[in-house]
Amino acid sequence: MSTGPAMAAPDRLEPVRRFLNTLDVEAGTDAITDPAGLATWLTESGLWRGDAPVTDDDLRRARELREALRAAAVANHDRAALPPPVLAVLDAAAERAGVRISFTPDRGWRATAGATGADGATGELVLRVTESMADGTWPRLKICASDACRWAFYDSSRSGTGKWCSMQLCGNRAKQEAWRGRRREAG
Repeated sequence: MSTGPAMAAPDRLEPVRRFLNTLDVEAGTDAITDPAGLATWLTESGLWRGDAPVTDDDLRRARELREALRAAAVANHDRAALPPPVLAVLDAAAERAGVRISFTPDRGWRATAGATGADGATGELVLRVTESMADGTWPRLKICASDACRWAFYDSSRSGTGKWCSMQLCGNRAKQEAWRGRRREAG
């Protein structure tokens, strides 16, 4: 599935959407299959800080975080509670990142990841999720309802009830399958 402008998320949330899409279910490809791929993706996304090498453990944790974020985005379809294993992965990523809060002169606050390397970079993704939860954009980051696709998309529909990354592709396929199912039942 290719991304288009209608699928892009607001600026701070866009790297999270792209991170989820490092696994392309439909094409059967994964951009982060090894530590070098993770390092490349984090660097190209502007999230990498520091010069520590990416390890196999970093890769395992990043992929675990990606799937936890995917499950959280799936829950956005019906605003379901996040399962405890998802919460545990998100909490652990924030802890490894050394997330800290600092207050700003305008009576606000800012959260930052104190860690460098892969833990700091993936922690930045978690921080972007928390920011989007606070500003109300998080519930619109979703995973395509098509099991063959599973592409992350930003639901820009007025009602916020979008199911598919593309109505023209996945939505149309779902409608055609439903129509064929009704015809089989009737015939």
